[in-house]
Amino acid sequence: MTAPLLAQRPSKALLIGLVVSGVLALVVLAFMLVSGGPIGFGLSALLAVAPLPVLLAAVLSLDRLEPEPKLSLAFAFAWGAGVAIVLGIALTFVGQELFARAGYGSAVVTSVGTVLLAPVIEEALKGSALLLLLRRRREIDGLTDGIVYASMAGLGFALVENVGYYLIAFGEDGAGGAVQLFVMRGLIDPLGHPIYTSMIGVGVAYALTHRNPARIAAIPIGYLGAVFLHALWNGAATTGSLAWLGLAYLVIMVALIALIVVTVVERRHLVARMGVYLPGYQQTGLVTEADVRMLSTLSARKTARKWARRAGLGRAMSDYQQAATELTLLHLRAERQGMDPVKFAVERDAYLGAMAHTRRW
Repeated sequence: MTAPLLAQRPSKALLIGLVVSGVLALVVLAFMLVSGGPIGFGLSALLAVAPLPVLLAAVLSLDRLEPEPKLSLAFAFAWGAGVAIVLGIALTFVGQELFARAGYGSAVVTSVGTVLLAPVIEEALKGSALLLLLRRRREIDGLTDGIVYASMAGLGFALVENVGYYLIAFGEDGAGGAVQLFVMRGLIDPLGHPIYTSMIGVGVAYALTHRNPARIAAIPIGYLGAVFLHALWNGAATTGSLAWLGLAYLVIMVALIALIVVTVVERRHLVARMGVYLPGYQQTGLVTEADVRMLSTLSARKTARKWARRAGLGRAMSDYQQAATELTLLHLRAERQGMDPVKFAVERDAYLGAMAHTRRW
């Protein structure tokens, strides 16, 4: 993420993608409303939206140290809810139709669509949101950023998909059927899609932030990981076996723990690097030894923000910490990927200017 002084203007492509995706999502939801009726749709939408605030808060909490632009996050969410949903349904239907014309029975066609086509197609479409954000690659500074954008696309996709599934359950078994399905999809496994697509997010972020030859394979490996987790869950669900569901759930939870570990380790590494880079700016008067100690641990940063809020300077302290974080990330990018000295100096001075502005308060 870039500091305010260096924030990129929203690109036309980003704005167009956001609008198109949002409109497609509304069209899909409107179709569900007409086909399912207001009562069934209302209940289904309520069940789908109910866990969303908690899930969004959980995903965005990973991004507290270096928040991403709200417009880019909104684009990823809308892409998952709109373009990925519409194309996913269409392409899966076309694929199933091809298998049906090849002479396979309805049971085989349904299984192929659920276990093979859906994971392959849906993960490619959700993950494409990150590929479209590559034009704004300065926003993706680490693996955590890739996880956050991928999770937003996954949450958008899951929101609209869940409305459809709950509506089908309502049509078959009434409100009880919709609520029963909600327990499985909304309470037991609410992070399925974000976890799957986060594998792609890690791959894209690794490819952007490293220079070694292995980065070329990071994106396809991440995609295969996403497809595997998605297919594993869908396959287990089609068997109806609690043992297979339990095994699939265990594997997905291991993946979730691994993603959390990645974000924690990366966050601690970034905070620790502040103690390496920022002392070099003490002669500017913008960073003192006390500031370095405050910025170099998460607990000290939180304490400083609390103190600043009591003094009526909460925004200034947050901006100062943000600018110092971005300055550290600038050094990390230059260290890992190399950077033109003139460009580095321009960005560095902009961040120092932001720090000077906030220190005046």
